[in-house]
Amino acid sequence: MTDSIEKHTVSMYFVAAAVARLGPAETARALAVSGIPPHLLEQPNARVPAIAYSDLWLAVARELDDEFFGLDRRSMKVGSFALICQAVISCADLDRALKRMLRGFGLFLDQVRAELHLEGNDAVVRVTNQIDDEAGRRFADETLLVLLHGLMCWLVGRRVALTHVSFTHARPPYAREYSLMYCDDLAFEAPQTTMRFEAGALSAPVVQNGATLRQFLRTAPQSVFLKYRNEESWGAQLRRRLRDSVGEAESWPVFENLASELGTTATTLRRRLEREGTSYQAVKDHLRSDVAIDYLCNSSLSVDEIAARIGFRDASAFHRAFKRWNGVQPGEYRRRRSGAELTR
Repeated sequence: MTDSIEKHTVSMYFVAAAVARLGPAETARALAVSGIPPHLLEQPNARVPAIAYSDLWLAVARELDDEFFGLDRRSMKVGSFALICQAVISCADLDRALKRMLRGFGLFLDQVRAELHLEGNDAVVRVTNQIDDEAGRRFADETLLVLLHGLMCWLVGRRVALTHVSFTHARPPYAREYSLMYCDDLAFEAPQTTMRFEAGALSAPVVQNGATLRQFLRTAPQSVFLKYRNEESWGAQLRRRLRDSVGEAESWPVFENLASELGTTATTLRRRLEREGTSYQAVKDHLRSDVAIDYLCNSSLSVDEIAARIGFRDASAFHRAFKRWNGVQPGEYRRRRSGAELTR
């Protein structure tokens, strides 16, 4: 499989949330620049390539002159994130860098703030969010945690494993995204949004420098929200194993055999997937949808050929499944995606 297939897709929820504070003309421009067909905004189950969402983030920032999607009453002007990165690059360790990072975001934002606390063996980032709009408040929490965690991981050159993340909002329909974005241990309707990790990680040295910072910023925001995703969840492990079946077997592996390969039993694996808000069928369908979108966007394969590569013997069954996953037929997705790219 190609590297491009490794680039996950992003839920349409995040696309809609990103453009929520743009007017119609600005939304059209931002979607066109990122190659996202506008009609997908009406399809909540649809997904877009991660690179398209990265381009959208930048496009929205340019439209609003705000790198925080216009969520806070104070604009986080374009260039603010780079200034924070430059401010923390000289820190000796993650402890000092994270504290400086939090102060930096505090300078640029009024309604969203975060503080670092030590609680026993845990380091806890506690978020205070005073945004009135419920949807905006939720997206602000999600965005801030992604930015903080992504920058933390990059500074020390490895993934800082989160042990628990809690949110004040109710569990959203797209919560399975959180297992990759943050960690497996999640809580909702909590008193405060928090991000918890082992305090020992704070002593990790900062390994980046000016040269690596320039490369990091060239690939941001994709380098922030994708590179250090949680690949240790059971869903992620299962997905990696299933990748080997794409384009090869006529049928997908038996669940019991997969559980054995992962060193557990089918009952235990099913229970662990349920705790992550997913299932074997959901992981398989998510992977097939991602692969299909990648082929539709980046190859000349026919729809029937794509169907065969991801294990559909009946092309009509693939058409039905793709529409269920993404709200539109695969051929229409390709045509509208191509049409959107022509306007870029």
